[in-house]
Amino acid sequence: MGFMRKADFELYRDADKHYNQVLTTRDFLALGVGTIISTSIFTLPGQVAAQFAGPGVVFSYLLAALVAGFVALAYAEMSTVMPFAGSAYSWISVLFGEGFGWIAGWALLAEYFIAVAFVGSGFSANLQQLLAPLGFHLPKVLANPFGTDGGIVDIISLLVILLSAIIVFRGASDAGRISQILVVLKVAAVIAFIIVGITVIKPANYHPFIPPHNPKTGFGGFSGIWSGVSMIFLAYIGFDSIAANSAEAKNPQKTMPRGIIGSLLIAVVLFAAVTLVLVGMHPYSAYAGNAAPVGWALQQSGYSVLSEVVTAIALAGMFIALLGMVLAGSRLLYAFGRDGLLPKGLGKMNARNLPANGVWTLAIVAIVIGAFFPFAFLAQLISAGTLIAFMFVTLGIYSLRRRQGKDLPEATYKMPFYPVLPALGFIGSLFVFWGLDVQAKLYSGIWFLIGIAIYFAYGNRRKKK
Repeated sequence: MGFMRKADFELYRDADKHYNQVLTTRDFLALGVGTIISTSIFTLPGQVAAQFAGPGVVFSYLLAALVAGFVALAYAEMSTVMPFAGSAYSWISVLFGEGFGWIAGWALLAEYFIAVAFVGSGFSANLQQLLAPLGFHLPKVLANPFGTDGGIVDIISLLVILLSAIIVFRGASDAGRISQILVVLKVAAVIAFIIVGITVIKPANYHPFIPPHNPKTGFGGFSGIWSGVSMIFLAYIGFDSIAANSAEAKNPQKTMPRGIIGSLLIAVVLFAAVTLVLVGMHPYSAYAGNAAPVGWALQQSGYSVLSEVVTAIALAGMFIALLGMVLAGSRLLYAFGRDGLLPKGLGKMNARNLPANGVWTLAIVAIVIGAFFPFAFLAQLISAGTLIAFMFVTLGIYSLRRRQGKDLPEATYKMPFYPVLPALGFIGSLFVFWGLDVQAKLYSGIWFLIGIAIYFAYGNRRKKK
């Protein structure tokens, strides 16, 4: 049966040879840190502290990082053995069969479509907020998505997604160079916030560090911390965008583990530091419903100029995230087209050996979602789809180990403490998924039913021809 038919490793390797291997460890670190330290670090810590965990929100970040870390180690091993475009989709197709690969890839596709739209919309909101004091105000019809506060199209979201697609269309090396420049600015802004914020911390804001649990609201205690993990987890999914570009890596056996693990470690340190400083500057309850807590905290502490600078650099960070997601999502669409599971035009390369059709398809779909339709209710679907792919990858390590040195190459980096850590990565991802709200699970279920219908009605039949 096609669903269980395993993809040929040699065919995948040969199919991706036309990619130019130009991305270095520095490029991957920039793309990884840029994608992970993006919208989430400037928006989520305060809201999760106020809604779920109080100062204990730092434990939410650390627990989410622990689960993401287990998965990242699995990703690092997979990418050294199979440096293919499409990351989890291609790997699971080789290890378990094309049907399972399609499910994992379809899950990631939801992440990229929605995440590109989500960040584009966040970029628009922050830019409008930054320019408002200068007297710049867009007409409502151009400032908001269709049907939201008199809006027809979010023109800034449309343009920034289009610009990111143009840069990726020019080549992965251009995206890597731009990311390196912008990520330095972003990390500098985060460090500046930490240094300045430390000077205005009030120790009383840390007490109690883990507020008592309120069963009526779900706030406080370990339950509140774990609820925070499910909300925060989307902050750490950026390392998948590194793996998706492994076909374009210089010496992937070394650059992939360094890029994946290195970017996650940097992100964990910065997330924890920002969170601790933020809840120490003001009472956590003050951040309720605040979508820009970092800038607000600085402004309330008398650092209005630095607040504006940090907000401006946050925009640069969101742009890096867009580049990383467009790169990764377009390579996933290319892989689907390459294998005939979606129209083969998506798997065609242009004269510069780039998957141009994949880039523009991703950009157009994301523009439609982010610029024309309200999509906030789909936000948790980003985490839902990714967590399902993560579960497949951690389980895939067991199959990978059995086949290394036989029909698959030996890994140059191996996940430590095998077979325990892959199991912990799977269980951790499952628990985080279970903690998502009912709507996220429902919408992800609908998305997968659509994906399975497309597979049997189109992809499976086309692949047999």
